[in-house]
Amino acid sequence: MINSVRNTVLSVLNKNNYGYISPSDFNLYALQAQMEVYEEYFSNYNKVINSENNRTSGTDYADIRKQLMEVLEQFSVTDFLHPFDYDNPDINRNRFYLPSLTTTGNEAFMINRIVGYPNVITDSVNDSVLANYLIDSTASFVGSVNPGDFVVNWDTLQTAVVYTVVNNTDLFISADIFQNVGDSYYIVSAQQYKELEKVNLSKITMLNLSNLTAPSSLFPVFTQEDYLMQAYPISSTYVLGKLGQIQAQYFRYPKPPKWTYITLAGGEPSFDQSQLDYQDFEIPREDEYKVCMKILQYCGISIREAEVTQFGMAQEQHEQPTFSQQQ
Repeated sequence: MINSVRNTVLSVLNKNNYGYISPSDFNLYALQAQMEVYEEYFSNYNKVINSENNRTSGTDYADIRKQLMEVLEQFSVTDFLHPFDYDNPDINRNRFYLPSLTTTGNEAFMINRIVGYPNVITDSVNDSVLANYLIDSTASFVGSVNPGDFVVNWDTLQTAVVYTVVNNTDLFISADIFQNVGDSYYIVSAQQYKELEKVNLSKITMLNLSNLTAPSSLFPVFTQEDYLMQAYPISSTYVLGKLGQIQAQYFRYPKPPKWTYITLAGGEPSFDQSQLDYQDFEIPREDEYKVCMKILQYCGISIREAEVTQFGMAQEQHEQPTFSQQQ
């Protein structure tokens, strides 16, 4: 898709010899255009909800909300959050980093749901290695561990899900996270969990002071400040300090698109998607025209041609909007 978009943009620009856009400039414009379209999905979803409330939205193939949800859910990610202090989880309890490139590998555009798993079942070290297995001859997994529980390799900070409790000493897990004998591990129960409600920083003090509204293990909450989240209550009976105890479902930012190329003998770049840093657009193909028009607007500003900018804006408004671009 990204090569098609670039060819379209260059074709429009070259028609009247308006100029040439370098690959680096195109990638910058593509990034901004994709972000504009991405942010419109959320505002358009709000418009669809309002249309449903006004009984002006259709059903079946005209169910725009369902179609738009499918687009948004392509960007939905569920990750375990990393604790603020691995070495002192009791001192800095209930504090976790929000999703980022250095922790979860994705930045969060919007956090939709936070779930806490306070019950750590057991911890020990593995004494044998087999792919997709946790083997501990000193353990007693039967009766205490259930399918769906989370296994964490504390040395490598990798996580897996229990698929099958084979016997007292062996667990069949979803990922090969134990490749060395003697790795420390612990298991977090997925059977006991509570969704945390987000509260404003301005309200948490008053909530904590009230006997009726104070956060508890039955009704936990969290606040967000800078790059950290703080779970409440902070007590000896509600301790969240380890990887695997806080799970976030969030909408990530789309990956920056990058048109990659090789340089031919004459200096002309030629599209090459085999490059390691190649990245296509992550938005649906039906919104390709929208991206083209937005990039043309940036190009018009860059080459100081008002006609190009006006053409992009006019076409963007003129084209029949798709389900993901309802105006």
